[in-house]
Amino acid sequence: MNFEYNEKTKRLRAAVAAFMEEHVYPNEERMIQQIADGDRWQPVPLLEELKAKAHAQGLWNLFLPESERGAGLTNLEYAPVCEEMGRSLFAPEVFNCSAPDTGNMEVLERYGSPAHKEQWLKALLAGEIRSAFAMTEPEVASSDATNVETRIVRDGDEYVINGRKWFTSGALDPRCRIMIVMGKTDPDNPNRHRQQSQILVPLPWPGVTVKRMHPVFGFDEAPHGHPEVIFENVRVPASNMLLGEGRGFEIAQGRLGPGRIHHCMRLIGSAERALERMIRRLKLRKAFGKSVSDQTVWQERIAESRIMIDQARLLTLRAAYMMDTVGNKAALKEIGMIKVAVPNMACRVIDWAIQAFGAAGISAEYGLAHQYVNARIIRIADGPDEVHRNQIARLEMKAYGEDERSRRGGNAYVAPRETGPGTNWTPRFIA
Repeated sequence: MNFEYNEKTKRLRAAVAAFMEEHVYPNEERMIQQIADGDRWQPVPLLEELKAKAHAQGLWNLFLPESERGAGLTNLEYAPVCEEMGRSLFAPEVFNCSAPDTGNMEVLERYGSPAHKEQWLKALLAGEIRSAFAMTEPEVASSDATNVETRIVRDGDEYVINGRKWFTSGALDPRCRIMIVMGKTDPDNPNRHRQQSQILVPLPWPGVTVKRMHPVFGFDEAPHGHPEVIFENVRVPASNMLLGEGRGFEIAQGRLGPGRIHHCMRLIGSAERALERMIRRLKLRKAFGKSVSDQTVWQERIAESRIMIDQARLLTLRAAYMMDTVGNKAALKEIGMIKVAVPNMACRVIDWAIQAFGAAGISAEYGLAHQYVNARIIRIADGPDEVHRNQIARLEMKAYGEDERSRRGGNAYVAPRETGPGTNWTPRFIA
């Protein structure tokens, strides 16, 4: 692949970077203050102002590929633009490129009916409403999506939904008007991946209770939030079913691939900003008679940070390239690899930045603690590290096949069948 960004990508990246310098970075503290003042669970006025400015400049819906409704960027073209947005926790929403809306919009674009697109996608793309994705459940290991227990039962022209979800990000936002819910329509199907379906539930709606908010590492993420949601005999029109019964797992795979790569792109930007802050801080501080930046332990950490960030970026660009050229399914291993590598890299780099700031690093003064929390969450969100590692290992072992000799350029060490005193045996290799 060619690692040089094309002219369209360079132009958009420069435009986003300029917007961030002029409007986002100078206003971060003000936005934090506006959230803290008054009702934390209302939209941030300043953020809404910045969204209007970004929209007016055409820096809007840049994430949506292969669509007249978005910028039409490929994953590879969007990657450096998304990285730029990831430098601030506020920025993705400013450009209408924040989760879970991006994933939900892609679902509606790919799998929604014309009526779904007219009613919900149009408003989401305009930034008039927000959305939520209800998948994770408290009673089961939701890292295995086939475990979901929420029931979706057909009753005439309606579906009846009963279940309990939590960490349904965004459902507390008063602008949240539509939720995509994953549940089981056919729990007895012998094919575990055909038991689930996804259905649209408007908000507010009879039987839907947004019960409580779950802070993450002490952050409530207002006005976004990660609440628990109860569904009690919730009735929605049968036409709200996405794609058809039994297609929920298929939709989830189509949704989570782009979602995972977007998370990784943003985290690379976050790690870059953390490294910049670390270096500036180290240059400003003196300890034991010399600049802290002259201490070899910090030089080593700076070097390691640069190496890890660039490794993560190249791996992410490769995954984006494969998604564009061979499709999300064929790029499954590469997507899994970045989903493990990038959040772990970001956690390490941001942790070093916190250490460089000392007590200030763990305070709310510089945003590093919040950056770290966000990176740590992504090691669980959209599939935990362990699930992705297992999948990578299975795909890697599958590539070797039954016969070791079929592996190009590989040598297999063959152990003796019998060993012991008097055994005349010489180790041998097969090509």
